[in-house]
Amino acid sequence: MKHAGLDFEERVLAPYAARSARSRGRVHPECEHPFRSAFQRDRDRIIHSSAFRRLEYKTQVFLNHEGDYYRTRLTHTMEAAQISRTIARALGLNEDLAEAVALAHDLGHTPFGHAGERVLHECMLPYGGFEHNAQSLRIVEKLERRYPGFPGLNLTFEVREGIVKHSPPYDRPLARDFEPGLAPALEAQIVDLADEIAYTAHDIDDGLQSGMLDAGDLLGVELWRESAALVWASHVQDPAVTRYQAIRHLIDRLVTDLVGNVRETLERNGIRSYEDVRRFGKPLAAFREPLREKFSELKAFLFEHLYRHPRVVRMTRKAQRVVRELFEEYMAEPRQLPEHVFRRAESEESLPRVVADYIAGMTDRFALEEHRKLFDPSARV
Repeated sequence: MKHAGLDFEERVLAPYAARSARSRGRVHPECEHPFRSAFQRDRDRIIHSSAFRRLEYKTQVFLNHEGDYYRTRLTHTMEAAQISRTIARALGLNEDLAEAVALAHDLGHTPFGHAGERVLHECMLPYGGFEHNAQSLRIVEKLERRYPGFPGLNLTFEVREGIVKHSPPYDRPLARDFEPGLAPALEAQIVDLADEIAYTAHDIDDGLQSGMLDAGDLLGVELWRESAALVWASHVQDPAVTRYQAIRHLIDRLVTDLVGNVRETLERNGIRSYEDVRRFGKPLAAFREPLREKFSELKAFLFEHLYRHPRVVRMTRKAQRVVRELFEEYMAEPRQLPEHVFRRAESEESLPRVVADYIAGMTDRFALEEHRKLFDPSARV
């Protein structure tokens, strides 16, 4: 019987899209599924992984206990995946591959967002450092335990390459096993920009909702002012609806510009095949220059007014102390680690890398509770 999914790919996808039938395959060979493509199976394996579930209680900008409204690392991932699928469909790309890369791109994030990542990297500098893209790859290749014959999720080459190369440069040391001279699939490239669109839009929403962003100050940023003007023209009165509609217009404008520019770039550079995308060697996915400048201005505003807001800085400093003290304490006395983690340090990996794996896998609340158990004399251990 002909594979329905593969037949769909041949009939629908653009010539420069990735096709699961032409995948470079898996490290450990497996029989293909009768009606699910390889990229569909990768997406499902990611969704069912332990690391994916833990994203629910990992910080995006606001710590988990700040409130139920704010985005977590999981809801951010879902929004980035949705935008990735929209862009992929508009360009005739493989939606399953784009979605799989988007769903996996933050699996390796530490608790407490980028603040946790920065301090864990500092702790790990003598031992090779720490980077969340590398950790995402490490999770899907080694740390997840789901199959009797091999570690990891045994994802296809294209998804693993997309995790490593979803943002440039493509020749960094992390990509040494993924043909660093070549660009990844266009599906992976659009995930990088979908990620930016998603976090910029929802951070505005969360920032306004929390009161950390001033709506009047935000109107001084051209791209946001233009998005808000489209809402004012429709005479919307409800502030919450106004905010949501302005964010909707912002996302739509960014996605529309990106799709149009990618089409023009592909045509201008004579990109006719998946191989042409890879051999081009640099990103084909980008915004047009006028919008790129406006988008940069908006991101710079958020950096200064939200990510460096006193409340966020205070939370960041607390989080960094927690991560640093956990690392130092586990290194000083490894037998405080859970037995199965300690055994890995004895038999499989160096102690610093095992400690980094353990801390990176923690949710915010688990890290806080573990810190309390280790440092509060009154806490039960």
